[in-house]
Amino acid sequence: MRLIHTSDWHLGQTLHGQDRDYEHAQFLAWLLDQLTAHQPDALLIAGDIFDTVNPPLKAQERLYDFIVRAHEKLPQLDIVMIAGNHDSGGRIELPGPLMRRLNAHAIGRISWIAENQLDHSRLLVPLHDAKGQVAGWCLALPFLRPAEVTGGEAGEDYMAGIRHVHQHLIAAAEAQRQPGQALIAMSHAHMAGGAVSEDSERNIVIGNAEALPASLFPEPIAYVALGHLHKPQKVAGQERIRYSGSPLPLSFGEINYPHQVLLVDFEGEGLASAEPLPVPRAVEMIRIGRAPLAEVITKLEALPPVGLFAENLPWLEVRVQLDEPLPDLRQRIQAAITGKACRLVRIASEYAGKRGEAESEVLLGLDQITPQELFARAWEEQFGNPPDEQALDDFASLLQSVEFACEGDAR
Repeated sequence: MRLIHTSDWHLGQTLHGQDRDYEHAQFLAWLLDQLTAHQPDALLIAGDIFDTVNPPLKAQERLYDFIVRAHEKLPQLDIVMIAGNHDSGGRIELPGPLMRRLNAHAIGRISWIAENQLDHSRLLVPLHDAKGQVAGWCLALPFLRPAEVTGGEAGEDYMAGIRHVHQHLIAAAEAQRQPGQALIAMSHAHMAGGAVSEDSERNIVIGNAEALPASLFPEPIAYVALGHLHKPQKVAGQERIRYSGSPLPLSFGEINYPHQVLLVDFEGEGLASAEPLPVPRAVEMIRIGRAPLAEVITKLEALPPVGLFAENLPWLEVRVQLDEPLPDLRQRIQAAITGKACRLVRIASEYAGKRGEAESEVLLGLDQITPQELFARAWEEQFGNPPDEQALDDFASLLQSVEFACEGDAR
């Protein structure tokens, strides 16, 4: 059996207010070509399909048009997708009856038949080989919110709930599978030891459960297809537990490593190989600085001219170190890039002040600060000391409740 593992499409995302639909369209066209070239039996999409719980209409059209086209090219292809923390589970599941006619399965939430009895049947998706035989089972675990696993409690109760869900689902899968069928888990979560990309992922912090242990996926699981962390990586050095990473750099902090999907092959119940398929970058991203203004201007003036290439110019972020505010900073930068092959999307200023450059503080927009960081800053400003662990836990629970309520409104 062969599958392609991908995640974190973030359809509908904007880059500092700039639309990225062209880049997403190019990625999806490329992915269709990969399906044709490599003939996988299944495509796994490990969450954060959309960038927000209320994605724009164009983003939804992109997803469903892709599913239809993939089914046309490979009628036997199984597509399995789960909701991430950016997604609305209800929205992801809404067109389920129609998608099943295209061999596509969308799992947005877990549910319980009775107290402590997980409805595992809807989370176990059979994966078929080229002959139409069941060659494996996908254990589909969408992003697990506290209300779904503990009734809203945080901290250790949340971790206990997480373990209970995993153990119950794995036991059900082992009881259902036949000899020679592989077990493949798909989850959207922050695993312990995972490298986070600068300015991109929201830290999933619920009580003391910031990161989940790899032990949640014992050896009977041949492969774990993870989503959430945008940088491709193995978890705990294990070949079988992997983040595919996002197919596009979702911030300027993600431009210095390649983006990919993973081509994964199985021999019977075991993993044979997992090879990256690098995703071509449809629009380049340029980051200049952090550096003094004179150096930044020199580098900007050295950028190539627009020439005949007038469409889909690279995105540009400029980071400048200043001794004091410059009212005409934007005008100076705009003058330096006039006629250059770039589109300016962000200027970040850093001030050395009286304390010296080494101790300077970066001025960030709200889009660059996590809710937890913003809460901690506000608490310290109000009370003169950092928030204690209980306050952080209470805020994390409140934040999760608000996000869950927003998802409910989106349904």
